[in-house]
Amino acid sequence: MFLIEKKKKYFIHLWNALNNISQDTRIYPPKKNIFNAFLLTPLLNIKVVILGQDPYCRFGQAHGLSFSVPNSVTIPPSLKNIFIELKNNFLVNNINMRGCLESWAKQGVFLLNSILTVSHACPRSHQGLGWEIFTDEVIKLISYVRTGIVFILWGSYASQKYKFINENKHFVLKSSHPSPLSCYRSFFGCRHFLKTNMILKYQNKQPIDWFKDM
Repeated sequence: MFLIEKKKKYFIHLWNALNNISQDTRIYPPKKNIFNAFLLTPLLNIKVVILGQDPYCRFGQAHGLSFSVPNSVTIPPSLKNIFIELKNNFLVNNINMRGCLESWAKQGVFLLNSILTVSHACPRSHQGLGWEIFTDEVIKLISYVRTGIVFILWGSYASQKYKFINENKHFVLKSSHPSPLSCYRSFFGCRHFLKTNMILKYQNKQPIDWFKDM
């Protein structure tokens, strides 16, 4: 898929725009990490998709996985709330979670941002450059090629991607965003982690160990 999309005009313009922007400002994540989600969770290994909007925009935070940060970085507020909901799902209180979600990715949780880059200290600064076209195609491909994937859509932005998912073949879980501004609307209590594992077990798939290496 990379080879096909990279040859298209929109992607060429996108990459040129990133090169121009990077001359004047720092871009996150570093280029080597932009496609981390794809490297850690290949198409045929995907069981779950958790869709974010764009990367964290402070130094050292973004490393190519939605909502995730390296373990050396302070856990951002949205991720803190994700961990609160996760622990409540499984009635676990005595685990101190770390911010890196690579263990999820390696188990088949595709941690995809709709926009894969951002400029320093400017959230949503790369909106409209072309990443949305690319990630829409990714979601369409997953929906078409695979079956029984659990799509987790948190917040209104992620919910817009619902139209690209064939719900006759897949499972869709929606709630408000885990941000402190919206987590109390429907994110807390959504039980998406528990429901995801129930759906995977129903399909005779290995459930996700959400606490592995955390």
